[in-house]
Amino acid sequence: MEGMTIFNAEQLLKSAGFTDIQTAATQKPPLALLENQERENQEMSKKASKFQEKYMAMIYRGKEIFKPLNTGVIDEHVKCVREFVANIFFYTKNGQTIMIDAGYNYERLKEKMEWLDLDPENIKDILVTHQDTDHVGAIEADSNQLFKNATIYIGEIENKYLTGEVRRKVIFHLFKLPQVTINNKKILLKDGQGFTIGNIKVEAFLVPGHTWGHMVYLIDDTYLFTGDTIWFGADGGYSFINALAEDIALEKRSLAILEKKLRERHLNPIIITGHTGYSDDINFSFAHRDEVCNSMKKQKPHDPDAPYDGYDESDDTEEKTRTIRLKRANRVK
Repeated sequence: MEGMTIFNAEQLLKSAGFTDIQTAATQKPPLALLENQERENQEMSKKASKFQEKYMAMIYRGKEIFKPLNTGVIDEHVKCVREFVANIFFYTKNGQTIMIDAGYNYERLKEKMEWLDLDPENIKDILVTHQDTDHVGAIEADSNQLFKNATIYIGEIENKYLTGEVRRKVIFHLFKLPQVTINNKKILLKDGQGFTIGNIKVEAFLVPGHTWGHMVYLIDDTYLFTGDTIWFGADGGYSFINALAEDIALEKRSLAILEKKLRERHLNPIIITGHTGYSDDINFSFAHRDEVCNSMKKQKPHDPDAPYDGYDESDDTEEKTRTIRLKRANRVK
């Protein structure tokens, strides 16, 4: 990384034209149209979850794109729930548990939390990496409101999707997604902001590209929850999936900045991704940070541990949850 010009995340956003997006047309639509849009927004997570379960399984089957952890335990502090191809994480310290991301609008979430001896009513704080519906489904307005009393922590830029100032675009910007509605109390975060939840230390870092305001969370200098910024292949970490990025070039540059921050502080945290497991090797995690996962083809090199269909949860069982410790991602030799 020597000789490379490093900008902060806000400068990267400006260079990518985010300021122009923010100040785009401000003319308000008729009230009836707004009310209809609100009804559609409040049904979004249910529809999106059903769509992904039915159709995205067919699109990605056999490509080794999604490799979620099963429901289980990483170590004494971190547990996770599997929801199709996504993971929700729970960090516990001295009897207090916080949640990282909120998955799909998923009918079995409470059941799987019980496998881990976790109670939704005890979750009072949720760190949100970004607002995609596979990361906020359980706190969207049309969810079953398991976490209705929880406080949501989200980046101030990412919150512009929730207010409707910015629309989420996917599949190489071909599709705009409906506005997400979350009614929980929110605390908006800035890049680099540090705070505590009880005696849990949290730092939030803006890593834009997948979405404009994507945050990652460093917890107690030991665990880095990265959402959809890093994708683990059989030979190491890449920038996350190309088809789902707001800006692929920005995504890669942001990842370089994140790596630089960690190395400058001599940190080697356990790096935990939203869809492809975790690693305790910083070199593995950033091995291909200047390349992007190409979701349009089968991945190479082959990963023998990758499921054929990431949406098939038949091997995610309570028995395995209670007896098998989750394995980290390793380089395939």
